Amino acid sequence: MPLQVSEVRRSACATGCGPSESPLPPDLRAKVETHPCYSETAHLRFARMHVAVAPACNIQCNYCNRKFDCANESRPGVVSELLEPDQALRKVKAVAAKIPQLTVMGIAGPGDPLANPRRTLETLRAVGAEMPGLKLCLSTNGLALARHVDAIAALGVDHVTITINAVDPHVAAKIYAWVTWEGRRLTGAEGAAVLIREQLRGLDLLVARGILVKVNSVMIPGINDKHLAAVSRVIKQKGAFLHNVMPLISAPEHGTVFGLEGRRGPTDAELQALRDACAGDMTMMRHCKQCRADAVGMLGEDRNAEFTMDKVAALEAEDARAPRALPVRMAVATSGGGVIDLHFGHARSFAIYDVSPAGARFVENRPVDLYCTGAEGCDDGVDVLARTLDALADCAVVACARIGREPWERLEAAGLRPDGEHGWEAVEPALAAILAQFPGTPAAARKAG
Repeated sequence: MPLQVSEVRRSACATGCGPSESPLPPDLRAKVETHPCYSETAHLRFARMHVAVAPACNIQCNYCNRKFDCANESRPGVVSELLEPDQALRKVKAVAAKIPQLTVMGIAGPGDPLANPRRTLETLRAVGAEMPGLKLCLSTNGLALARHVDAIAALGVDHVTITINAVDPHVAAKIYAWVTWEGRRLTGAEGAAVLIREQLRGLDLLVARGILVKVNSVMIPGINDKHLAAVSRVIKQKGAFLHNVMPLISAPEHGTVFGLEGRRGPTDAELQALRDACAGDMTMMRHCKQCRADAVGMLGEDRNAEFTMDKVAALEAEDARAPRALPVRMAVATSGGGVIDLHFGHARSFAIYDVSPAGARFVENRPVDLYCTGAEGCDDGVDVLARTLDALADCAVVACARIGREPWERLEAAGLRPDGEHGWEAVEPALAAILAQFPGTPAAARKAG
């Protein structure tokens, strides 16, 4: 069942984008809490990256001029390097290895992702298969969206942004020079009407599949500034999650139609007033940075220059030269909820994992005798501790919420590394963090270098 808008416009604390009414439902909160573009809170803690695999576009916006090799320009449609899908996967892996806050991989151009369906879907498929922990998303003008919704959903994409600048063809005709539809180039209100129809049809289909939709709109003074409140009302009724009203970027040196004709962007006060007017009908996004189509890092920063393909190749070569450790076996004191939540002395069993750069593989639960039986019993537990050390002899690390001095020293003397720094953390990320410090692993080798 599609999510109702009344369910999703309720929490500033969860989305950071609108008036606080009540908390988001847990399933929806889980979808947005680590997505920096869908949650204002998340953008302070998590990173995103865009891979530039889609050069072609099926419409021409009067505010867009897709330039390459414009490293000093921060605006949509600009990239320094166009990637093939296999290169995109390599780049995503390199970024994930260097930026642990990475949670989202998106495709936003430099053209339209769905005007390049083979390249886009192949990239999403490859990244999703090899890096299932990343959220996948894409941004589209919506013209070809409806015909690809099934493929998008099948690949696990659960966040889609549609740029909708008008729902009136006569307004839209002033924004778009042409639209390519079924082999024909359409102009004026005719082309605009086709675009709006397909945008709204795609929005309906995405919402019906439970995919979160953010709508971007470019505020263009004198053209759609008085009309965007109506856009908000329509997309709210259809179930969009967020509305992001962005200012027109129209510097003449960018070479856009609007820039060359001298059309100005909105003032900060005009933009704020329009966002406030739209907020009466729709939850608004207010932290957008209008990212490049190859942006990497936290919102508001761009580390793409660190990950050009020549630098990715150098990182790959460095990894190939680094010592390759066998999986490191680690014992975890856990009550079974996927969290390191037990004191060493309170564990009646340890969860055993083999941990490598590919992840943590659960091996077994290994029972041990209870070491600490109370204030009087712990001091008499030397024989119990010896048996525990024997049981864990094939492990290199013992991770627990807390551990006393006596067992700590005995573990170290037996060649086991005690770790009490990740108490009450999720097991797998904690073990990955421990591995990154472990001698002989690629991550540790990089740190040492």
